[in-house]
Amino acid sequence: MSSTNQSFKPNNTGTKKLFDNPILEKLTHTHISVPIALLLAYAAGLIIWSTSRTSISSSLITSIYFIGLLFFTFAEYTLHRYVYHMKPSSDTKKKIQYTFHGVHHEYPKDKSRLAMPPILSLTISTVLLGFFHLIMGEYSFSFLAGFLTGYALYLFMHYILHAYPPPKNFFKKLWIYHSIHHYKDETIYYGVSSPLWDFVFGTIEKRKKEA
Repeated sequence: MSSTNQSFKPNNTGTKKLFDNPILEKLTHTHISVPIALLLAYAAGLIIWSTSRTSISSSLITSIYFIGLLFFTFAEYTLHRYVYHMKPSSDTKKKIQYTFHGVHHEYPKDKSRLAMPPILSLTISTVLLGFFHLIMGEYSFSFLAGFLTGYALYLFMHYILHAYPPPKNFFKKLWIYHSIHHYKDETIYYGVSSPLWDFVFGTIEKRKKEA
């Protein structure tokens, strides 16, 4: 197994101040229910718009919605692996990486930092809507709805994995995988809402073969 790249020991409790500006610092904290509710409302609005303002059939809207949901799991994996765990080549990149994700690895039990600030989430969602619309036109509404639903589910599962002890249901495997990523080896198990892409790209725990 590859060794962890973390340069700090994770703390189970507490938080850390990131900005001297009190407004910026406050924006880095949010209750998990706020972004989840906003994302699901945004997704619902996109579905309503797609069904009432476009000529796309309901069956196709549903299919595109689930494609968007699946695409989110790939985006989640890619972002987590290559952006959140990038190897900083400068002090600026190191600070950005720490602010975006390093602080979460250092304080994994900080419940108020398990999601991006709601304002940032809504801004990125709107930028994505414009980007997807340029690529796929009217299909972008149901595609982004699925994508945002995937993000909301990710936030929900990520919160459960950090805020509660190992569950006695199907979430237990995800809890184990994510705990390995945090406390044993941060170079594996990048998928949080799904281990699918970890299996596809081989970023799973390598167990030694018994002799």
